[in-house]
Amino acid sequence: MKSIIGTSIKRLFILLMLAVAVGCGSDSSDSSSSSDTETETSDTTGYAIVDTGQEGCYDGDGEEITCPEPGEAFYGQDAQFDGNQPSYTDNGDGTVTDNVTGLTWQQTPVNNGYSYDEALAYCESLALGGYDDWRMPTTKELFSISNFSQGWPYLDTSVFDLAGTAVSKDEQYWTEPYVGTTVEGGSDAAFGVNHGTGHIKAYPAGVSGPMGNYVRAVRGGTSYGINDFVDNGDGTVTDHATGLMWQQADSGSGMDWADALAYAEDSTMADHDDWRLPNIKELQSIVDYSRSPSAIDADNQGPAIDTDYFEITELPSGTTDYDSDYGYFWSSTSAYFGGDSPEYYYAWYVAFGTAVGQDGSDFHGAGAVRFDTKYEGGALGEGGERYYNYVRLVRDADK
Repeated sequence: MKSIIGTSIKRLFILLMLAVAVGCGSDSSDSSSSSDTETETSDTTGYAIVDTGQEGCYDGDGEEITCPEPGEAFYGQDAQFDGNQPSYTDNGDGTVTDNVTGLTWQQTPVNNGYSYDEALAYCESLALGGYDDWRMPTTKELFSISNFSQGWPYLDTSVFDLAGTAVSKDEQYWTEPYVGTTVEGGSDAAFGVNHGTGHIKAYPAGVSGPMGNYVRAVRGGTSYGINDFVDNGDGTVTDHATGLMWQQADSGSGMDWADALAYAEDSTMADHDDWRLPNIKELQSIVDYSRSPSAIDADNQGPAIDTDYFEITELPSGTTDYDSDYGYFWSSTSAYFGGDSPEYYYAWYVAFGTAVGQDGSDFHGAGAVRFDTKYEGGALGEGGERYYNYVRLVRDADK
């Protein structure tokens, strides 16, 4: 069991690092001088994961199906479990408050491509809704407003505006620096969330203008996205911040998406029979963005997960360009990627090791969120496909 003192120190350290990393906050103005429509946001004490919004069930070829019953193929996918449903308040002043997370968001981003540093400066100077304490969101904060009810965009546009004039793969928004090195960005890369395609990846941080990224500023509590893990001593780990219980070890071998769903349904680990394949937001919640196999600093080298609590299988030597690297992990969430009619023949995954391209180099960054086809021989992916990914199961801790 990890000590309470050790956990508290680690949480304090992460809070301090977040303050340095986002670097975009400023002293707030007197809220009493703002308009009657402003909404106060209090510091968020938990890490409430907003549901993905996915409502349909799909087979391995992307066809929508009647959601399966227990024991049937493809049972246990995203749409069959309800989480914290999205709830927003339009404050009428260019801001939106997320009633689940407690964060307040800039409703309409500026249609301008920024470098990472330019985006930080933009947040620093922003005065909106009677406040000037706007900052750059972390990756977990920005991913919290992603919506997977369909895609393109992966955002509820009845609540949030896009920066661009049309839905495209260029709807990329900065979040936080990447500790590793990437093919495109070298040692100067930063993460972003793409609300056009749904991905999380690392981009070259110094590029601006047409090749730069957008920014959507946030304000509110800085504790959102910070985990509070406890080792239960029975092969499980509880995150008291999210209320989720996790499988401590992973599946130990890769499998396709249908087998991943079946693996979850068949598990009776720690005397619980309600294990499931996590949806993509649940799975992304346990990413540790301070770590990467390609990290420049040796202290940050390793899988993008807290190895004080979780075990993770190391890939065989030669799988990628790194001496130690780790696999991709399936979620239960299907992915839509264009077409005249919705086609969900992909499923989302999180790369807890490097997210490599065809040559085995770190292209998208450890902690990236991408998708692959659900089985070998399925519809063509984007390149560097892995059809057999790992699994880490989850359940609600309070059941």
